[in-house]
Amino acid sequence: MADRQSASGGTGGALGGRSRWTDVDGPVHYLDFGGPPRAPVIVCVHGLGGSAVNWSAIAPLLTSHYRMIAPDLAGFGLTRAGGRGTTVFANRALLHRFIEAMPVAAKKPVILIGNSMGGMISILEASASPQTVAALILIDSALPFALARPDPLVTALFGLYSTPGLGGLMRSLRRDMPPDVQVARLLSLCCADPARVPALAVAQHVEMERRRADFPGRTDALRTAGRSVLHTIGRQRGRAYRAIAGSVRCPVLLVQGDRDRLVPVAVARAAARAHPDWALTVMPGIGHVPQLEAPGETAGLIIDWLGRASPGGSRARRAPAERAAGGLRAAAGSLGSSLSGAVSKGLNRGLRSDRLRD
Repeated sequence: MADRQSASGGTGGALGGRSRWTDVDGPVHYLDFGGPPRAPVIVCVHGLGGSAVNWSAIAPLLTSHYRMIAPDLAGFGLTRAGGRGTTVFANRALLHRFIEAMPVAAKKPVILIGNSMGGMISILEASASPQTVAALILIDSALPFALARPDPLVTALFGLYSTPGLGGLMRSLRRDMPPDVQVARLLSLCCADPARVPALAVAQHVEMERRRADFPGRTDALRTAGRSVLHTIGRQRGRAYRAIAGSVRCPVLLVQGDRDRLVPVAVARAAARAHPDWALTVMPGIGHVPQLEAPGETAGLIIDWLGRASPGGSRARRAPAERAAGGLRAAAGSLGSSLSGAVSKGLNRGLRSDRLRD
């Protein structure tokens, strides 16, 4: 598959890394953040409404140890859907082929870091293709359903977007917002304290939003992906996803902000109880995107855990069920997916015919 560098690329460029393209049934954009040539490869998978720039704050902190690349999934970032599906299962297949297409990752299993929906897609990949994935790091991931108190604002927003008529109006108003206003609003939703966001990371998100402002079909891609996430974790169909998560055999680290309004901390704690071999670190005072809101500390946790987990093995060494983290710094955000039952009901209304498929 052809691989080419964007004319606007360059390490530390407008989007935070070297902008590149490859072909996976159509153009796929990704950011190459660099790293030692023979180092383990980390592939970063963004969340719902996000893009590769969601990793621009943390990737430079990991490149001394790891080779870092981050794709834009189909329908997100600069990767247009182009007839490709934008459900979590379609993007799982795209992620798998993307990994196969990367010369740097072709000869070894990779480490997957997924945030929100990207965590779900990473779980699906680790289950479907265990030989491809050496370890999973799930940051505020869309995990199997657990009872948790929904955030009122998040419930209201998802309800408005899913209501006929009102949803179209809300999406139209969003399109009319300047890119910097859209980014600021997403940060306020996804971060416990948006003021922690580094100015450079914010600028990179604004630049991404500016470049994709006129992309056709972006709203449909977001809506389809959001419905797919909620169907996968829903009460009725969640058993299949729970079984998929239970089939993962590589080491797994859960990183969770305790002030996440989109994925309640109770969901991560329930997943850790269900999987005693999964390590859990809860970050006090942090929201849905620790890799942006506290990149230094999150990078330290990842490096420390990978050093102990020996990702080449079949299972992680048993770790404490939960570790407190402190001294939080820095920031930014991306739109995530809600796991609350109330949100799931709102967005799933009228979609009962969908089925899980791989």
